[in-house]
Amino acid sequence: MIDGHCHILPGIDDGPMDISESVEMARIAAGDGIEKIIATPHVYGIGVLPEDIAAGAERLNRILARNHIPVAVYPGAEVSMGMDPEKLCRYTMNRSRYVLIEFPHDHLPAHAGKLLGWLSARGLRPIIAHPERNHAIVRAPETLLGLLTRDVYVQITAGSLLGDFGRDIQYCAEFLLDAGKVDMIASDAHSGTIRPPQLSLAAEHASRRVGRTAAMRLVRTNPEAVLADEDFHGE
Repeated sequence: MIDGHCHILPGIDDGPMDISESVEMARIAAGDGIEKIIATPHVYGIGVLPEDIAAGAERLNRILARNHIPVAVYPGAEVSMGMDPEKLCRYTMNRSRYVLIEFPHDHLPAHAGKLLGWLSARGLRPIIAHPERNHAIVRAPETLLGLLTRDVYVQITAGSLLGDFGRDIQYCAEFLLDAGKVDMIASDAHSGTIRPPQLSLAAEHASRRVGRTAAMRLVRTNPEAVLADEDFHGE
């Protein structure tokens, strides 16, 4: 499997404090069947540069190789939608067209659709991170549907499907999954203990609702397409 949203790089955001924690997260991921991870530190401004993220991923890969942990880490970012759009465009996932966008948790900004359209018009492919955890979308999941076009995608958190954030968020995640509006499931892991980098249980849960082929597309085929800068399955 491929984890397309993971705060595994140390000392950048609210993820691991040091490299030993990062190594432990990778060890947990490998044990769960994850072979590739896209490192997605929070980016709110220009304090963290794309080159910094790429260098951090390269350093971590060297250390994982020395420790014989069979996980490869790729550069990405989780970019706040409040960031300057011109700068936001630089923070794509593994230098692809795909960019992971984070909405505020407490509301759905009125200009969300305009930003997504602006990015799409410039050849980028926005992926909305964990919309099922946005308070406005939890209250009315159908409000997300109007933002989704052919070039706008949805990534939900594994723990949302499992009820880790409460029943309302689980219901929202299941609503989007059942409606065929989920394109990726990712861990959004921040440590080895709090929301660890694991996908297998969520993949099993998804399999029971939409079938194994569709579930594997969300944790393997589509994240692989991001890494390769290819179209998602079924486009």
